Amino acid sequence: MKNRFSRLSLCSILAVAIAAAQPPKRINKAIELLSHGQPIYYTGGHEGMSANFEAGVKMAQTWADYINYDMEHAPFNVSALAEFMRGLVKGGPTKSGHRTPTVIVTLPTDGTDEVTMRVNSWMIKQVLATGIHGILLCHADSPAAVKAFVEAVRFPTSRLAVGEGLDEGRRGIHGVPTASAIWGVSQKEYIEKADVWPLNPNGEIILGLKIEDKLALAHVEESFKVPGIAFAEWGPGDTALSLGIPLSPTDGPTMPEPMRQARAKVLAACKQYKKFFLNTVKPDTVAAMLDEGVMIGAGGEEAAAAGRKHSKRPQPW
Repeated sequence: MKNRFSRLSLCSILAVAIAAAQPPKRINKAIELLSHGQPIYYTGGHEGMSANFEAGVKMAQTWADYINYDMEHAPFNVSALAEFMRGLVKGGPTKSGHRTPTVIVTLPTDGTDEVTMRVNSWMIKQVLATGIHGILLCHADSPAAVKAFVEAVRFPTSRLAVGEGLDEGRRGIHGVPTASAIWGVSQKEYIEKADVWPLNPNGEIILGLKIEDKLALAHVEESFKVPGIAFAEWGPGDTALSLGIPLSPTDGPTMPEPMRQARAKVLAACKQYKKFFLNTVKPDTVAAMLDEGVMIGAGGEEAAAAGRKHSKRPQPW
């Protein structure tokens, strides 16, 4: 009997080891986790980061599920971003077995209107050519701008929803060699995979919106109807400014009621249109936030650890 239990224990250990050794099924770790119903957590602030090859090597082993690479208020330096992405590859794979952590860039252009989005689509082409995995559009005020944003990300060969809310994609071929090298796939595979998820279930690009001012709030439902958007946040700091409430508490019981209403509206719209909601979380609030519907958390490693425990995150994820 003792030998039988020993054999069973050994089999269990081997099964766990084999499961842990299985390679990831996707390039984009954030998408892989969200597709399994697991909340995700990011690192990176609005002040940017020390972005160079060496920083990328170091960040490859980050605790976070994705890196928020800010180019809204930090310098729009595509060369530094490209070196950072190369460093991530050198320092990888991640602890979860992905080639690199997911990298989502915030752009300095705003989604104020379609014309603004079209004339600044060069920014989208350049950051995608570095091999990043997603983009977060700030001040997503206009549904027409959101539509132009999604179209700028997609290749003309991506046909899902074309004629059904979207026009043909506008991304060109010449960023493919550099981006595919970062992803570790052929150029043909990159063109197939570099589509927006979850519109394309096999896509590896994730797009988000910042609903962070009065205009964006007024149009949030229409913006969420545009195919190709995966997640959104309510941008409490800029929302406060837009509502005439400078330097206001952005969470907790002292948060002004207009801001509380703005957050509730974005969260409700996310639930209605099946978008993942992003919000700041803390170690002592993350469990309640997840239960409320938050799926993307900003708040640091300790908060992420508490959240992963609450959602019973499988390891080594």
